[in-house]
Amino acid sequence: MMGSSIQLAGVSKTYGVGGRATAALRNLTLEIAPGEFVSLMGPSGSGKTTLLNLMAGLDTPSAGRVAVDGMDLGALADHELADLRLRTIGFVFQSFNLMPALTVEENVAWPLEFSGCGRAEVRRRTGSALERVGVTDRDARYPGELSGGEQQRVAIARAIATAPRILLADEPTGNLDSLTGQSILDLLRALNVADGVTVVMVTHNVLAAAYGHRTLELHDGAIVRDVRMPAADGPEITVNKLQ
Repeated sequence: MMGSSIQLAGVSKTYGVGGRATAALRNLTLEIAPGEFVSLMGPSGSGKTTLLNLMAGLDTPSAGRVAVDGMDLGALADHELADLRLRTIGFVFQSFNLMPALTVEENVAWPLEFSGCGRAEVRRRTGSALERVGVTDRDARYPGELSGGEQQRVAIARAIATAPRILLADEPTGNLDSLTGQSILDLLRALNVADGVTVVMVTHNVLAAAYGHRTLELHDGAIVRDVRMPAADGPEITVNKLQ
């Protein structure tokens, strides 16, 4: 599997109107290649999460164009955007966003059920995703019974179960201790290398950003630095392909 490309051309995003208008992004042009791992850094309010939401089609730009594999997200109907997010884009959030009333298995399975997979295929892909992230013998447990690291691994399993070509991660290690956070970063990097998934990760941590091929630094809604990391400098990883 090869990841998808992401293109932004002259993108601006403004919230509010008149004297209360706030510019979250300013005339931003950016291209992320298929299979690239890009880290987004910058102070709070610099536009990182807004940029991630635009890439996902969760928000629309005030000006400019956002595209995935050359397909203009602004030209898609709501149901087409929903289908894109379901089949092409996986999400990993700082707060995990697991449904507390659903078991681990049910949390991972529901996107597959919405995508129309049969029951046997749902079980196979759910089990495979949980095994991939190292969560076993937890299928019948609820999120509240798991550690923070386990919850984030379940959230990643949910994100990758549909075999997305893009994985968007918003501060995925923000609520974790350093050792657990490193294991999550190792997992994201392995997904990128083994499966070719395009990864875009928001982080405040310089060491976490170093897991990517490229770090973009945002300030006041604009990219002020674009640093490419030498491949040899990346953390050592173990690659296991998802079957």
